[in-house]
Amino acid sequence: MNRLLSLIAFASLASTATAAEPEWVPLFNGKDLTGWTPKIRTYDAGENFGNTFRVEDGLLKVRYDKYEKFDQKFGHLFHSGSYSHYKVRVEYRFVGEQCPGGPGWATRNSGIMIHGQGPKTMAKDQDFPVSIEVQLLGGNGKDPRTTANMCSPGTNVVIDKKLFTTHCTSSKSKTFHGEDWVTVEVEVNGSGVIKHFVNGEQVMEYESPQYDPKDANAKKLIKDEKDLLLTGGTISLQSESHPVDFRKVEIMVLKK
Repeated sequence: MNRLLSLIAFASLASTATAAEPEWVPLFNGKDLTGWTPKIRTYDAGENFGNTFRVEDGLLKVRYDKYEKFDQKFGHLFHSGSYSHYKVRVEYRFVGEQCPGGPGWATRNSGIMIHGQGPKTMAKDQDFPVSIEVQLLGGNGKDPRTTANMCSPGTNVVIDKKLFTTHCTSSKSKTFHGEDWVTVEVEVNGSGVIKHFVNGEQVMEYESPQYDPKDANAKKLIKDEKDLLLTGGTISLQSESHPVDFRKVEIMVLKK
């Protein structure tokens, strides 16, 4: 009888432990933009110029059919709330043709912004939020072009124990041409290590995300120049002039 009670107690504890394990939770509901706020350059936060960000056929789409030309209207779609220790995972694909007037480097280019500032703290003509960008790139059909790279608008990171101040650095991912779906996952540990994965394979790692004290936008956010580390922030998706679809956007909140 005692052994039976012990087994029951163990099963109960195991069930509780399993229930407490982190789970993937959708940030995008597949129906509308509930919980998301657009911020497009030269427009106020909340104004979705040209219906840039929209939901159709169960997909979160970035489109430019109502633009005459891109005119540097870089945009970001922010999810509500602030996150510190978590995994974020998206399934994306590039489609169609780039918006007229989009810069050459922005062809088949989007991104997941992490540790970002809030949309209402951005200046009206600010192009990118101060953040760490997990850059999403598509190939041109012939040349190598990695995805899940790291760019740093208003920020710096540490790579191989050295402060890395160059704006972007490439991952070691494969190139994805065409319109196939690609899965990118990012593991974020506050001010610690950040890892990028593409289709389940780790392609990049860095740590100590921090404000760049030389950046004009970052200067407005720095409260203590002796403590520049970023411990958390917003998550947003980019519009950089090329149409892109997001099939899933999910988060798993981790224990610190």
